[in-house]
Amino acid sequence: MNKLILLHGALGSKVQLESLSSSLSSLFDIYTLNFSGHGGEPFPESPFNLETFSQELRDYIIINGLHGVHVFGYSMGGYVALKVAQSNPDLIGKIFTLGTKFDWNPLSADRETQKLNPEIIVEKVPAFAQRLRALHEPNDWRELVDKTKKLMLTLGHNPLLSKTELLEITNDCVIALGDEDNMVTQEETEWAVNHLHFGSLKLLPQTPHPIEKVDVNLLSAELVDFLQ
Repeated sequence: MNKLILLHGALGSKVQLESLSSSLSSLFDIYTLNFSGHGGEPFPESPFNLETFSQELRDYIIINGLHGVHVFGYSMGGYVALKVAQSNPDLIGKIFTLGTKFDWNPLSADRETQKLNPEIIVEKVPAFAQRLRALHEPNDWRELVDKTKKLMLTLGHNPLLSKTELLEITNDCVIALGDEDNMVTQEETEWAVNHLHFGSLKLLPQTPHPIEKVDVNLLSAELVDFLQ
């Protein structure tokens, strides 16, 4: 069977992809991993940034003998997959991203990080705080939020996937976006697709940004159609 890695997003973990993994397990050999600092994995000794996460994906592929593996990346996971494809195209086969943000600049990063205040999260959305605690124990979820905020602000000043980097990616890619995504715009998604040699846009109906709210059957069908 074809091999497929599923990558989680920022503040997420591989646990969030269990339903998708189960849906696809009869057709693919499924692999999942937690980026460092996520899902209880220790925080990295190297900087907490997308370069480190990209190296973790490279290492995972090499250690497990998965050269040419297909990759599904949700949100930040899609960004990491594309970055690895840009620098090491032989490691990855086809790429399917969902809800990946490409419009990173100081203003957009500042706007996104306004939501990343642990104290406000506890006060305003305690259920989300509880969810983060459960996802990332024994790590302190507040530390993860703070580090993610810094990551995004850095990315705003130094995006890793500019026009130049995207033009270097030669893998077949589907860049998918939910039509109810309030974090990622269709404009920035189309911009990314237009700078990929073999990229196509897929709009998923009635689909918001949070992975827990995505229709697993719909997403599975789109993945199977693309990868097989």
